[in-house]
Amino acid sequence: MKFFLKEKIFYKRQEWERNLIVLWFGTFMAGVGFSLIMPFMSLYIDTLGSFSHAQLNFWSGCAFSSTFLLSAIISPLWGRLADEKGRKLMLLRASFGMAITISLMGLVTNVYQLVLLRAIQGLVSGYISNATALIATCTPREKSGQVLGILTTGNVTGGLLGPLIGGIIASSLGYRITFFVTGSLMFLVFLLTLFFVKETFVPVKRVDMQPAKEIFKQLPNKRIIIGMFLTTLIIQASNNSISPILSLYVRELIGHSQNVALISGVVASIPGIATLIAAPQMGRLGDRIGSEKILKIGLIFAILVFIPMAFVQNVWQLGVLRFFVGISDACLLPGVQTLITKNSPRNAAGRIFSYNQSFQAMGNVVGPFIGSTVAGFFDYRGVFLSTAGLVGINFLLVKKHTKSLETKK
Repeated sequence: MKFFLKEKIFYKRQEWERNLIVLWFGTFMAGVGFSLIMPFMSLYIDTLGSFSHAQLNFWSGCAFSSTFLLSAIISPLWGRLADEKGRKLMLLRASFGMAITISLMGLVTNVYQLVLLRAIQGLVSGYISNATALIATCTPREKSGQVLGILTTGNVTGGLLGPLIGGIIASSLGYRITFFVTGSLMFLVFLLTLFFVKETFVPVKRVDMQPAKEIFKQLPNKRIIIGMFLTTLIIQASNNSISPILSLYVRELIGHSQNVALISGVVASIPGIATLIAAPQMGRLGDRIGSEKILKIGLIFAILVFIPMAFVQNVWQLGVLRFFVGISDACLLPGVQTLITKNSPRNAAGRIFSYNQSFQAMGNVVGPFIGSTVAGFFDYRGVFLSTAGLVGINFLLVKKHTKSLETKK
């Protein structure tokens, strides 16, 4: 009876609201699928052969970066197909492809197979960008900030909670079972998308489809769109610059302990909780006062949070500051996506959001490289200071690229 009532309430909602509910879960699971392997990547690879310390680091890096590199390269192609064939079809392709590839990772017998499947996962990706494009084109524009803020919590929270979920499942059931569980959940996403997501789509014929160069020439606010692409890259690079050293920093704060892995997972996941709470409110506020203002506030707040992370004396202080990072994240990506939505033609939304995903994927590759390089030359604490500097550069770029919005007001 309760299920029937909930189902009735679901169908009473407007079409865009029903899409939002299903796609939130889908983007959450896509975020989990990309990040759950992080806590035990090296440990899983170590079970696939006999490797030296240097070889283990090399293959772990390959397995991590191959997904995002391939995603960055292929995203524009999927975006073009989305504008031509529809975003729902791309959502089905991505969710089914991830269900298969992630499940197969639990069956690999050597590291080459794992890296290949991680690369294929990047090739079939695109669920998040197409979910964003679909929601952006079917939601009333006056609600776009709030709605995209809610949708973003799915991706961000899934990405941040993924390591914790993966660590818990792996420690309880084993590494391989983790992939089977996640693959099954992605197949559930495929089914939910197939039966419950509705799209009113007018296909653009291939002969009528403008080249990307022409689209960007005709954009009324081209500077804003390109600026948001760069902003997305730096946001992701900033968030991921501390990924390679976070568990090592935690170990430095608490000493050698059997609980380092668990505590590191909790600390890594704390921002996801804050983002989940704050993003809808920040999106709603952005609709009232301007998304560009929310974006700038979030960047200033991030600078003020990253700097003291370099000087914490215990893991609890680090955890509190990581919570504040989640609040700043709630201002950033929703703000970027809202500005892209409001300054993009709807018939090219798929391609424009796919380009944004390419920059996001590049940030996921560049960030850990910056963090590990800085840590190698200085120490763990230097990574937080360099990240604060990176966010400062991002603030100046946002201020420059959104100047036209200030003059309009």
